[in-house]
This record gives sequence, structure tokens and C-alpha cells, in this order.
Amino acid sequence: MNKVNVALVRLLQFVVFALFTFMVLAYFGAMILVPLDLVVLIIKVLGIAGVGSLIAAAVAIPVVTYLGLVAYKTPGLIPMIVETGLELVKTGKEKVEAFNTIAESVKS
Repeated sequence: MNKVNVALVRLLQFVVFALFTFMVLAYFGAMILVPLDLVVLIIKVLGIAGVGSLIAAAVAIPVVTYLGLVAYKTPGLIPMIVETGLELVKTGKEKVEAFNTIAESVKS
């Protein structure tokens, strides 16, 4: 029965690890995909207005670049975003390591 309990703890540890890994990848992936999505949305809006796709892309890319520059120059915004992601990583690591103490207590 002890081995079953240890196996259950290890399974839950893996599930928590997989969950936090997914959350970190989704968080930092969103930081990459949001500007790309903005470019696509601006191109679509300009396409509805009758502007060709090539010209719309030539307008959308500098607009999104400027918005990124404004976000970059906003005091404390970028470090806060990165810090939030790193705190997510740290919290996940702590929770996964907490399972090790539980597994040790179940073994004995």
C-alpha cells in the first residue's frame, strides 16, 4: 500500500508540473502572439476599409511597432510582466518540490 501512495503522490506531482509548465509556456507565448495578432487584426480592418493587404501590412507593422515602443517606454511595465512570469515559474517549482516532502513522509 505504501508503494501505491508514493506512486499517487508522484502522479500528482507530475500533473502539477505539467500544469505549471503549460501555464508558463502559455504566458510567455501570449507575449509573442499578442503583437502578431494585432498586426493581423489591423490588416483585416484596413482590408474591410478597401485597402490592399500589402499596403495594410505596410501600415500595420509600424503601428504595432510604435505601440510596442510605447509599452517598452512605460516605466515598470515590461519588468512587471517578466517578473510575473518568473514568479509563476518560482511558484511552480516550489509546489513541485513540496511533493517531495510528502513522498518522503509517505515512504516511511
